[in-house]
Amino acid sequence: MPSVTNSNIIDGKAFAARVRESVTADVARLKSDHGLTPGLAVIIVGHDPASEVYVRNKVKQTAEVGMHSVHHELPETASEAELLSLVEGLNADPKIHGILVQLPLPKGINEAAIIGAIAPEKDVDGFHVVNSGLLATGGKGMVPCTPLGCMMMLSDTLGDMSGLKAVVVGRSNIVGKPMAQLLLDANCTVTIAHSRTKNLADEVRAADIVIAAAGRPEMVKGSWIKDGATVIDVGINRIPAPERGEGKMRLVGDVDFTGAAERASAITPVPGGVGPMTIACLLRNTVTAACRQNGVVL
Repeated sequence: MPSVTNSNIIDGKAFAARVRESVTADVARLKSDHGLTPGLAVIIVGHDPASEVYVRNKVKQTAEVGMHSVHHELPETASEAELLSLVEGLNADPKIHGILVQLPLPKGINEAAIIGAIAPEKDVDGFHVVNSGLLATGGKGMVPCTPLGCMMMLSDTLGDMSGLKAVVVGRSNIVGKPMAQLLLDANCTVTIAHSRTKNLADEVRAADIVIAAAGRPEMVKGSWIKDGATVIDVGINRIPAPERGEGKMRLVGDVDFTGAAERASAITPVPGGVGPMTIACLLRNTVTAACRQNGVVL
């Protein structure tokens, strides 16, 4: 069995840095050749600490690659009508090519209604039902950022994935379902599994590619991984770390990393794997959206 080495760890930070370099170059070309500056608007409602950190990173990286960055902060008491009005204004703003509403939203605001109000061509998160439908039917819509990042890393690691058996553990609209569709588009044989799947361990053991996105810490055991499989761990879970002191926490994925890395030919760590790719793909999607809205081909 392969042992855990740097050679079988997929470095999401380094990969994301390369994506941002590419985006920076594309933004510069759009400005110089077409007088077009891609614009991203990020909206956050309330003061969820994790969301605030995430939004700050998005806003910072948007500016760093040379894009037009707009950041709207609404109080916890903001109404659904106020948020819808803001979205409608951004839909009509020609300088804004991408709109992202940070989830979760406070109680009393219908997330589906807000996502549905974003113009599909500006939905850089890829959550709108139009974009979901386009992805499911082989159309040209906006692809959700996390699955897109996973596919980029898989393609870089494996090349042609035709005929490989892929198991996606998790069935969310944000990761699991679109991830399965992207794998199908890459000619994989795909199984969507979840916490209620019978013989889950056997399903995973048969897979050449494992995508863990169930939101349960270390749910996928190392012994389940087929020798030589590629493992993409989307999970980010905080668990107690008493060895670090009372009340301390540590981050783990949905996969038992140590056990899985002994068997896998390639695996993403947590942190430092899929996470950095999500924001990088958000930037990539904003460039894509700007090009499509202006009839530009890079």
